[in-house]
This record gives sequence, C-alpha cells and structure tokens, in this order.
Amino acid sequence: MSRSHPDTDAGPAAPDRRPAAPGDEPTGSRRGPGLAVLTAIGQPVGTAIAASWQSGSVSIIGYALLVFSGLALADRHRSPRRNFLIVVAATLAYHLLDQPAGVTLLAPMIAASATRAAGHRWLVGAATMTAYGIWALVTGATLRQAVLALGLIVVAGLVTEIGTLVADRVREGVAEQRRLSEERQRRRATEQRLLIAAELHDVLGHHLSLINVRAGVGLHLMDRDPEQARAALEAIAQSSAEALREVRTVLDTLYPSGEAAPRAPAPGLDRLGELTEDAAVATRTVIDGTARPLPAAVDRAAYRIVQEALTNVRRHAGPGAAATVTIGYRQDAVVLQIDDDGAGAPGPAAPGPAAPVAPAPAGNGITGMRERAAALGGELTAGPAPDGGGGWRVRARLPLPTDSQPEETST
Repeated sequence: MSRSHPDTDAGPAAPDRRPAAPGDEPTGSRRGPGLAVLTAIGQPVGTAIAASWQSGSVSIIGYALLVFSGLALADRHRSPRRNFLIVVAATLAYHLLDQPAGVTLLAPMIAASATRAAGHRWLVGAATMTAYGIWALVTGATLRQAVLALGLIVVAGLVTEIGTLVADRVREGVAEQRRLSEERQRRRATEQRLLIAAELHDVLGHHLSLINVRAGVGLHLMDRDPEQARAALEAIAQSSAEALREVRTVLDTLYPSGEAAPRAPAPGLDRLGELTEDAAVATRTVIDGTARPLPAAVDRAAYRIVQEALTNVRRHAGPGAAATVTIGYRQDAVVLQIDDDGAGAPGPAAPGPAAPVAPAPAGNGITGMRERAAALGGELTAGPAPDGGGGWRVRARLPLPTDSQPEETST
C-alpha cells in the first residue's frame, strides 16, 4: 500500500526535523496500538471517576469522543501531524459539549509528544492555542475558568516536554549500550582471531620446519641408506598427520558452540615428551620442582612457547644443535627456560649427515611467544646465552592465579 499521504513522514522532512538517534527505528515502522488502547480505556474511566465528584455526568457522546481520541493514537507515528490535529479536535469537541472535566488531556499529550519528536513543535503550539481560543470564545468562559484552563494546558505541556526529553535520553542510552555491546563483541572476535592466528603460526611453523629437516635427511640418504631414509619419511608422515590434527582442533574453535566439538584436548606440558622426541633436535628435559596440573590457559601457552623455542633452535642453531628445556614449578608461577648450545652449524645432523638446508628468515616467533606470556600477565626474554658460549636462551615466567581450582586445570 502506498504511503504517499501529504501528512506522512515519507515526504520531505521539515527544516526543524529532529535527527534520528543512533539505533532508532524508522518512524514509519513503529506502531502504538497498545498505548492507544490503554488511553482509550483510561480516559473515559478516569473522567467518569472525576465526574462522580462533580454535579454533571458524562454523556454517551462524551464517552465516544474520549474513546475515539485514545484509539486515534495508533496512527501517531505514521502521520504525527494529522493524528495530533484529529486528537485535539476530538478533545475540543468534548469540552465544547460542556462535558465534565477529567482525564481528557492524556491523548493530546501523547499525540503532542509524537508530533514534537517528529520535529513539528510549531504545530503543537499553534494547534493548542487555537483550540484554547475556540473553547474560550464558544463557551464564554469566565476569567477564572480561562486562567484555570490555561494553567492546565501549560502544566500538560511541561509534563509532555519533560517526558519527551526523558524518553529521548532513555532511547539514546539504549542505543549507546547496544553500540558498546556490539563493539565489545567485535573486539572479542578480533582477539579470538588473533589467538587462532597465533595457534596456527605455532602449529604450522613447528611441523613444517620439522618436515623440512626430515625431507632433507631423506633426500640425502635415499640411495646410501634406504632404511634411514624410510625412517625420515615415516617421521614426515607422523608430523604431517599431527599438524593436520592440531590445525583441525584450532579451526574447530571457529564454529559456534555445539556445531563442532574439538576432536582432541588442547596440547599442554603433559605432552612435552612427545614434543621433545619429535623436535629433530637433541633435547634434554629438566623438571625443577614438583610437577602439577596447571590452569588450561597457562598450560597451553607453556606448551606453545616451548614448541616455538625448539622450532627456532632447529631453524637457526643448525641440525646438530642440542637444547635443554627446563620447567620450573614455583608456588605462584611456572618458569620456562630453553637453552641451546649454538653448536649446530658445523656439526653433523643425526641420524646422519643431512643435506644443507637454507636458514629460515627471521619471523614473528619471538614476538608471538612474548605476546602469549604478556596475555597471561607474564614476561618473556630471548637473547644470547649469558655464558658467552654462542648459544641462545629463551626464558618465560607465566604467573599462576592464586584462586585457580582443580576444574580449571588442563586435561
């Protein structure tokens, strides 16, 4: 159905039209039948109660006008100007019939609020004063009656103005809260994407680097030592399968809850033995303190830091380097230290001499490890070993929450 009526809000806006607040619905899309019905019931009932304290009584026509002015409010948002004039005309007709005073200004106040919100404040004032003048002239109101009626109109106008301002502030507050909520959701989604990117960086960097080393060994020993080459190929198959499984586990977090359950628990320090055995670097593990379950976030970050540090050893220290992984369990933190001896470049590769592998370019590994530690309130340092022997040391301290409960620990 077309909405091309001259009085509808679909036409050109008046110069004083109020800009729509963020989050407001289009004016033409809102409906008010509930409030219209309540007003159509409240006006005649309230006026009947007020009339019982007066000498006269409300006629059938009076009741009909009060009900009509209330029901007419259902159209107040689609055609606010026309609706306001209709409601004012019905209310004026009621008082021109010399009906008892009562709750007769409720419908005009609601219609005036909608008209003012649409930017037609001038119409509210002009129509109100015109109706007041017609009533005073036709009824021959005394000075006292005219002043009393004018006072009621002024009070109703003030109440309407205050109510409209409060409604505007409430509407703006709701819109602002909605905007802030959406912003928080976008920020959480961005943080989640960054976490997923860090997980994928660690998983792919570790396993692809390992596959690179094993492939070089296999190619170098293919003709001379087929058994060792077969072992290298088996290691590649295992590493690629592990990489696919971990990537799938990370990507499962992109699905909403219930759509795709993780196929395996997130890796933690309980899998440290598998990590060091699969590192293609001679690795010694030292446990300092009493090993105990850690909160899931700390456990996962610790595993990823050790994984990335060993990947860097394999990339930059050379195939013959040796590393020592020290896990220190403290009362309030877990301390990770990964040292390599820096002697890999001139040494032979195990299990046999490997084909030269081009050194990997500098990447974001250390930055990623440092961000993981910082996200948990910890710190990470990386640099040459303090003994000056040419090695490299990565040291991280991950604080433990003092109120962590057993159910929060990694499984």
